[in-house]
Amino acid sequence: MNNKIKNIIQSSIDVKANILSNDSMIEIVAACSDKIVDAFKNGNKVLFCGNGGSAADAQHLAAEFSGRFYTDRDALPAEALHVNTSYLTAVANDYSYDVVYSRIIKGIGKPGDILVGLSTSGNSTNIVKAFEMAKEKGMITVGLTGETGGKMKELSDYLLNVPSTDTPRIQESHILLGHIICQLVEESYFNTVG
Repeated sequence: MNNKIKNIIQSSIDVKANILSNDSMIEIVAACSDKIVDAFKNGNKVLFCGNGGSAADAQHLAAEFSGRFYTDRDALPAEALHVNTSYLTAVANDYSYDVVYSRIIKGIGKPGDILVGLSTSGNSTNIVKAFEMAKEKGMITVGLTGETGGKMKELSDYLLNVPSTDTPRIQESHILLGHIICQLVEESYFNTVG
């Protein structure tokens, strides 16, 4: 049992070590952070979407912006699109679960807004459709996926495809990368040092 626990921890460390040594991914994280700062400065918002554990991570990251991260500061306009359960269940029931995110993007998305989609496979139909709608609306798309990027790869202006095919390890890295972006955005937007 102890060896199994150690092996799981080591697997998580190995994925993160691969990210750490990937200069291209580090540059994408920095570029995403800059783009989000620009969006906030221009009066735009950041929207998040995901399913299951990725929905939990999407909500977590949106709260880091709208609440606070390291510093006591003003709220930033960020929201996870699945938190209105009446909307979510009505659209899923009346139309299809596949359009729960694209429909709300069509209604509230504005040019210059940012949509962050989390999907370990990169193939979640409702997120793919949301990215397609975001493109139509002139929004910027940030995909957090697993190794291949899936269908989201071609629809992402910024792709953070974690080098793994193991869902828990991918999600652990998504929250790591999300936290890094939150810190960089907060420090840059509010001129603070963490």
